[in-house]
Amino acid sequence: MTFNTNMPKPLKQAYNEELKHYSISLAHKHYGDAWYHLERSHIIGQSYPITHTYSHWLMLRFGLRQKDTKEVLGQIVSLLVGGWKSFINHVPLGNTGGADVPPLKRMPIPDDIKALFKVNEKEEG
Repeated sequence: MTFNTNMPKPLKQAYNEELKHYSISLAHKHYGDAWYHLERSHIIGQSYPITHTYSHWLMLRFGLRQKDTKEVLGQIVSLLVGGWKSFINHVPLGNTGGADVPPLKRMPIPDDIKALFKVNEKEEG
């Protein structure tokens, strides 16, 4: 069993870049773009407990800001169970993390993120 505790630097950089784009989009009230970047941060960070949990925390805050009850409730559940699933490397890859998708559903990973994962695998292997 693999325990995911530290996010590799290339993934951390990409994760932080998505969060930066999220913040900029949110500040400009481009809510669709903001959510898009939160989803991407979730995909990148979901295998690592801290980044996974933080993505869900931001999604919860976004849901509260949008007064989206379904999202808020879904994110509360995700916050309760998501981090430990990351720690034991048992996450549905590609899942965007929102309450609009089943929490255990694997989803296609965007090509640019897939390429980032492949580069990271080569560096680790």
